[in-house]
This record gives sequence, structure tokens and C-alpha cells, in this order.
Amino acid sequence: MSRIISVHSFRGGTGKSNITANVATQVAMKGNRVGVIDTDIASPGIHVLFSLDEEEIDHALNDYLWGKCEIEETAYEVSRGLTAGNGSVVVMSGNVYLIPASIKAGEIARVLREGYDVGLLNDGFRALIERLDLDYLFIDTHPGLNEETLLSIAISDVLFIIMRPDHQDYQGTGVTVDLARKLEVPEMYLIVNKALPGMAIKDVVEETYKVPVAAVLPLSEDVARLGSEGIFSLRYPEHPWSKGIAEIVSKIESI
Repeated sequence: MSRIISVHSFRGGTGKSNITANVATQVAMKGNRVGVIDTDIASPGIHVLFSLDEEEIDHALNDYLWGKCEIEETAYEVSRGLTAGNGSVVVMSGNVYLIPASIKAGEIARVLREGYDVGLLNDGFRALIERLDLDYLFIDTHPGLNEETLLSIAISDVLFIIMRPDHQDYQGTGVTVDLARKLEVPEMYLIVNKALPGMAIKDVVEETYKVPVAAVLPLSEDVARLGSEGIFSLRYPEHPWSKGIAEIVSKIESI
């Protein structure tokens, strides 16, 4: 049975797209057909992690939302060019299909000016799962709460909420958790990212929100040094940050 997994954060800068790309890739490494859709249309970026150049994008999610193409025409098979730490191409038993949002300034401006029919997203999600025969569809959401985010959360089988151990994140995370409960999301987990070494935060966060923590990912200079130029967990599989990604994948497998 196909699963829809939304990855969300109340504020920007939490590492949401990086975590989404790494988790989706590791799920595909286990032989699954995985879709990743960038619904952060106002500020897209996950395509960079998959090394998908703007010149390679004939159709983006924007084109589907404006009736220019079918949703499957916006999907790009990106798993074949992913590399390991030694530069070799990773052989995957599964597939990753990326549905990027347009990075063109004019099209971003159009979204901000005119908006789009959010209802088409729901149709697109279902069509992608059916037409690409996906086992999992990961939705990289827009930070904060808007109509698109509400839809993504409402139709999700699993919701991961990413937060940093920062007081600015605590209140917004609480709002998101309350909303997800009202929308009756079947499964919900928190991911704490950019935690300092020795920071005992897992129990505190679980007690605060009454939601299980899937993983606590360390603040890492190595992750920052890579600068989104590739999938970190493929290049450095034994790194503590990558092991945290593996914990998240284990949670997904157990659902």
C-alpha cells in the first residue's frame, strides 16, 4: 500500500528539504519506488540536493498547476546520478522521482501574485502514486501554515515535524502539533535537527508535545560543508547525522 509522508516545519531554516531528500533516498535504497514533490513553490530548492540542473527541467510542478502538462510529466528520475563519498555512482535497488517547483523568477512571481488551485495538488498527489506506481510519496512542504500545508497534512499517512532546539521553534511546533491532531493525522513524529553534542533533548521534547521523537540529528560542520551538494547520507553513511536518518527510515518501515 502506498504511503504519503509530509515533512514540515513551522519556520524556515530547519533543514527540512535536506532531511526529506536524505530520508527519501534511503527509503529508495531499500528497493522502494519513491516520489519527492517540492510544494515550497515560493522558494523551491530540493532539486539542488539531487543535482537536477534548472536546464534539465522541461516541466515543473507550476506547469501542472497551471494546466500546461500532466503531473507525471513533471517527474524526473534522479536516483541514477547520485554519488557516494568516493565519487562513484550509487547503484540503487529502488527509484527516486523528483517533482520540482520552478526556480524561474517570473514563475515564482506569478505564484506570489496569482496563486494557484490548491485542490489540484490533491489530484496530483494521487495521480503520481498511481501513474508512477509509487510505494512512498514524500511532500516537502512550505514552512508555516497555509492552505497548501493544511492539505498536505490532512492527506498524509505520516507527518514528520522538524524543529531545532531553539525557543523560536517551540511555540510554532506546538501550533503545528495541535493542528495535526485536529486533522487526525494517523502517525506523527518530531525530528530535532541541529542539536549540540551532549544536549539531552529527546525526553524533554516528547514530554512537551506528547509526540514521539523519531531522531535527534546533531549540529554538524560536515553537513554544512557539503552545502546541499548531494545526498549526505550516501556520501558519509557512518556519520552520526546519517545514522539519525537511518533511525527515521526505521520508523517509516515500522508503520
